[in-house]
Amino acid sequence: MKKFFALTILCLGCFAAHAQAQTQNLSYSKALADSLGADDYGMKQYVLVILKTGSNTTTDKNKLNEYFRGHMENINRLANEGKLIVAGPLGKNDKAYRGIFILDAKTVEEAQEMVGTDPAVKAKIFDVELYPWYGSAALPLYLETHRKIEKIKP
Repeated sequence: MKKFFALTILCLGCFAAHAQAQTQNLSYSKALADSLGADDYGMKQYVLVILKTGSNTTTDKNKLNEYFRGHMENINRLANEGKLIVAGPLGKNDKAYRGIFILDAKTVEEAQEMVGTDPAVKAKIFDVELYPWYGSAALPLYLETHRKIEKIKP
């Protein structure tokens, strides 16, 4: 019985220490958190998309230019709609990974619909892998800053 009592006291002490370690953020803005869909930790659900080299191995320069022009137009459209949060190419690697997207989507299925509008994905220039990803709800805010620092628009 003494061991049970000691264990109970120890557990209560741990819970009390944990509760004290969590403090309220004095600069917290409920309005901003709500507008970004943030949870109590300032985070939210996204979908990470990994673009990989696809099965279409065409060497037709005109076709490739058309697919990549459409790919960039689709990226810009999704970004302007607030659906594409992060995009960029990856350096050479042994997995045939070409780039990433982080999409403001609650489900992989919703994200699949978004990437399905990409001409390079439709043409199988790129294959995609999609994963649920939990990150800062503030990510969309960086796009406004990026627009102010890009010298040349794609």
